[in-house]
Amino acid sequence: MNHKFNKRIQLNISDIFEKIDIMDELKNHWTSGAKLDHQILSGLKKSVLITSTGASTRIEGSSLSDDDVERLMRGLSMQKFTNRDKNEVRGYFELLTNVFETYNTIPFSESTIKFFHKELLKYVEKDKEHRGKYKSTDNKVAMVSATGEPEQILFDTTGAWLTPKEMTELVEWTQNAFLEKEIHPLLIIANFVVEFLQIHPFTDGNGRLSRVLTNLLLLQHGYSYVPYISHEKIIENNKIGYYLALRNSQKTFGTENENLTPWLNFFFGVLIEQADKALELISDTEVSKLLSPQQQKIWEYISSKDNEVTPIEISRQTKIPRPTVSQALDKLLRLKWVERIGLGRGTRYRRR
Repeated sequence: MNHKFNKRIQLNISDIFEKIDIMDELKNHWTSGAKLDHQILSGLKKSVLITSTGASTRIEGSSLSDDDVERLMRGLSMQKFTNRDKNEVRGYFELLTNVFETYNTIPFSESTIKFFHKELLKYVEKDKEHRGKYKSTDNKVAMVSATGEPEQILFDTTGAWLTPKEMTELVEWTQNAFLEKEIHPLLIIANFVVEFLQIHPFTDGNGRLSRVLTNLLLLQHGYSYVPYISHEKIIENNKIGYYLALRNSQKTFGTENENLTPWLNFFFGVLIEQADKALELISDTEVSKLLSPQQQKIWEYISSKDNEVTPIEISRQTKIPRPTVSQALDKLLRLKWVERIGLGRGTRYRRR
């Protein structure tokens, strides 16, 4: 595996390490500057759990919006959606929550990967027989449409009979590479993800699981801003580029000209964007830097009240136009600083 890896990164190596240097500089800025209030960080984490769950499941064909995911996690009924969509969302949300909260106690191993797969699909009845088990029949990777139907077969994956052997080799190489510290952790993580998706070890859930594992490994290697900006959302916004990068690298595997560069460029581009967005949160530690003056005024008014308030009341008391109040409330909801009560004309808001 080490020989394969070294062969794959020979092309454009200076460009790749330039991206790594950028990410490490951004990481260091976050570590030294992240002094946001605990409540702010907690709200951001809640928001990212919703955003990441929605994005990661939609990449694989789910139809639930972020608002749908939030309502589902709050226990509200959504009868118009299939049970499979709701159950896949629930599994991802709970697993990612566990990773965010306990990543430093989770060992990276084959047993963890299988356990994660079991947890990811634990609410999906159709997957009951193969949860936590490597595939028993061959599968293919396909780009899926918004309706969840395969649009294009991208590549064949490792045969079922070879999967246990290749997964053991991949995990052992990854573990050893982290311990030996001769290869930068971001390169190890990138190689693990692309190789994991090439093997496609499970009957279903491989894409979602790869993104959960990406979060785990980044957190375990010091990229502590991961819970506050969703890398899944960035991938969803460039889903075609994601599939093309995987295909352009993976189609070279097993040839004389193996090339990890297309995947590295895409993957590192996602991580750089994620880190950039994280740093925007800490340009200053004051709440005023996260909110405009009018948004801050609205936030202060809501915070001063022990009871629920309506948008009309906020507008009257702060003398801020109703459309601006609505925009501010949307932002405060995304930050998880306020909670919406009721619907329609009876909608009210309160501080979380």
